[in-house]
Amino acid sequence: MSKLILPEGYTPSLNLRQTELGIKLIKDFFQSNLSSELHLRRVTAPLFVLKGTGINDDLTGLDRAVTFPIKDLGDQPAEIVHSLAKWKRLTLADLQIEEGFGIYTDMNAIRADEEMDNTHSLYVDQWDWERVISIEDRTVSFLKEIVINIYDAVRRTEYMAYEMYPELKPRLPKNIQFIHSEELLQLYPTLSPKERENKIAEKYGAVFIIGIGDRLSNGEPHDLRSPDYDDWTSVSELGLKGLNGDIILWNDVLKQAFEISSMGIRVDTEAMIRQLEATGQNQRKNLYFHQRLLANELPLSIGGGIGQSRLCMFLLQKAHIGEIQSSIWPEDMRSACDKAGIPLII
Repeated sequence: MSKLILPEGYTPSLNLRQTELGIKLIKDFFQSNLSSELHLRRVTAPLFVLKGTGINDDLTGLDRAVTFPIKDLGDQPAEIVHSLAKWKRLTLADLQIEEGFGIYTDMNAIRADEEMDNTHSLYVDQWDWERVISIEDRTVSFLKEIVINIYDAVRRTEYMAYEMYPELKPRLPKNIQFIHSEELLQLYPTLSPKERENKIAEKYGAVFIIGIGDRLSNGEPHDLRSPDYDDWTSVSELGLKGLNGDIILWNDVLKQAFEISSMGIRVDTEAMIRQLEATGQNQRKNLYFHQRLLANELPLSIGGGIGQSRLCMFLLQKAHIGEIQSSIWPEDMRSACDKAGIPLII
């Protein structure tokens, strides 16, 4: 509850029926545009994977996966996916996807350790995507090109929502800005990472923060990242580390930075070994995913996740993600939202 934001004078622009229709329109329109922009085909994805394979995304490395025993496998444990960062790369190899093409899927997850607030829920839904690249594509320039493609799809979707509901005035700037996390630290050295994000997002409206996971000049990372999917230690042509980052928008309803995507160029064998050693997790090399990468059986790739409820929340100008999805919320949060005119879906 301490992180809950109750915007003064908030009134939803759309009623429940309009909202439900808007959610469908946004999801259908955006995923079609994303597929076209990045040359992706849709695939079916798992809700859970076997524990101990290294396939599940470890996120920050501190998040506990929801685990359950499988009766017909002698109670062998399975776990609900956190995201599909590693599974997608395995799938690219197994489907023999060609360079310049990729896959996307609907990812549904349960993150039991999530701290619930306006933008965080126990239930996570996102478009997970992954595309095969060449060794020459492992640059910040190529990363920026893909970010711009995704941002253009977001802006087209925003305009579609405006055409459907004129009360949803477009708010996104024409162009997304780029800044490295170290440059951001130098701009606001006394602020926390989230405070720095607020400052830069309010200034530009839309920004991609490059290089998340490695330590900055103050000895701390901008944010934590698992060591075995994004490459956050490669030195870029800018002389700064990192080939990954987050797409951040300025949320005018909540008056704060609003992340809609985490993405990046994935580790090659050298980067994975380097990052496993840096984080003291060399034991992961023996897991299924890591063994296949070390054997050069997986293609070089770029990929990420784009929040479905997050994108709908932003484009429909909602104050709480619970206005978009049905989930479990603390009773005091439901009560506070109800009094503030924020109708959470049951």
